[in-house]
Amino acid sequence: MTIELSGRAQIDRTSPLYSRLLGAATRLASKDSTLWGVQAQVEAEVRLNWVDLPRSSRSLIPEISELVEWAESAGLTNIILSGMGGSSLAPEVMSKSYQKKITVLDTTDPDQIQQAIPQSLRDTVLIIGSKSGSTVETASHKALFEKLLLDEGLQPSDHLVIVTDPGSPFDQSAQAEGLRIINADPNVGGRYSALSAFGLVPAALMGIDISELLADAEQAAETFTTAQSVAVGIAALIFAAGEQNIGFSDRGSVHPGLSDWIEQLIAESTGKNERGRLPIVLESLTAPLAGPGLLISLGGSAESTSDLIVTGTLGEHFILWEWVTALLALALEVDPFNQPNVTEAKERTNSILEKWANGGQISPTPSYEDSNLQIFSTSTSSSLSEQFDDFFFNDSHYIAIMAYLARGIDDEVAKTRAKISTKTGRGTTFGWGPRFLHSTGQFHKGGQQNGAFIQITGENEIDIDIPGRSFTFHTLLMAQALGDGEALTDRALPVMRIHLKNRRAGIAQILDALK
Repeated sequence: MTIELSGRAQIDRTSPLYSRLLGAATRLASKDSTLWGVQAQVEAEVRLNWVDLPRSSRSLIPEISELVEWAESAGLTNIILSGMGGSSLAPEVMSKSYQKKITVLDTTDPDQIQQAIPQSLRDTVLIIGSKSGSTVETASHKALFEKLLLDEGLQPSDHLVIVTDPGSPFDQSAQAEGLRIINADPNVGGRYSALSAFGLVPAALMGIDISELLADAEQAAETFTTAQSVAVGIAALIFAAGEQNIGFSDRGSVHPGLSDWIEQLIAESTGKNERGRLPIVLESLTAPLAGPGLLISLGGSAESTSDLIVTGTLGEHFILWEWVTALLALALEVDPFNQPNVTEAKERTNSILEKWANGGQISPTPSYEDSNLQIFSTSTSSSLSEQFDDFFFNDSHYIAIMAYLARGIDDEVAKTRAKISTKTGRGTTFGWGPRFLHSTGQFHKGGQQNGAFIQITGENEIDIDIPGRSFTFHTLLMAQALGDGEALTDRALPVMRIHLKNRRAGIAQILDALK
């Protein structure tokens, strides 16, 4: 299959922009690190090997095949993947596209973590993907599961698979522990890693033909420097539209979840220097995008409302959107490979945890409270609906809902996206925390400073200790939320936090207030 484009938008292949990006595509194919300017060159020099992955990743097939044989012979049929951002989103798309089972653990919410823990770990293989091993979420998952395995009388080395960069601190510690390790290419960033070991190891363990993924990607990439390049065409179309918001829908597509993967790729790569493009993942093609923005459909029915319809195999989509993103960043004049504000979020989380450990925890006074929830905002209104009305009075360009809750348990809260978009007429995104911190979180703080932010936190049914740490998963989750809230407030951006004392009742109350 080859990538096909349709829809009502027309790509102007005679424009100076198209010609410029087509010339850049040839340089990108040869991994020219000077494409994005002097300041970006140092990072680009060690981040461009994703261009070669459709070919170079074939060298991993023998090693990965041995890993699959080991898992099969050991009866390890339950697959859990711990990873954040690109390390987990690509395998999740693969599992949905190929209808394979995997549990993706990309949270610090203890209710969701508890749901991911099987009654016995005897038939479980835990894949932990992290370039350095320093990501707090994955490090905490590893510590927890090692303890659970030992408590069950099982050896971690019989159940853990580590995917990391060669020579990283994680690689060194895993070697010392005698764990199975597959090294990824260190010159590939996390969000461009779908076709690296980070994506291919989980895919192969799920029973997906990774050679087919790579072959499709390689065949597609060969067309990206031609005169009719779909990668250049899409990048030029998105930039020339001049709109900040881009709606993505994969409803009805054979690749459900692909929108979420594209969201983190584009938002984290372009959202900096107070510019960028903000992907808005839509529930369907008829869901409200609200406000100006392109609407892109990833297959499914060819709705006339779509500006652009892109169809292709999953391997083709992975390499296509990586190319589109790199070329779009060139047009926007931003570095597509750094993520300065993701680091900022981590630092603020650590600062809050340290403050709490030293007895510095302060309970703020809510601006509104009832039996199900508390609201922390600048409003003095005495009802939930009026609190929302006061918050929506701001003149933001978009609204971001950030739910630090349990995906798979608290899913009703996602309905707030369409309701708020309809109510305000503004582009509205929805993200699960802390997952979004590794994707749209970069855009929130580094992109156009015109967002308004609704954080939703909540009490947990249970809490789980993190072995070797002085704090629990619930404490970590709250620190991540409050740290990100601080970063947004310090930028004088509107922030409202809703804390659910009763998650189910509180979510129902929110949805009712947004009617």
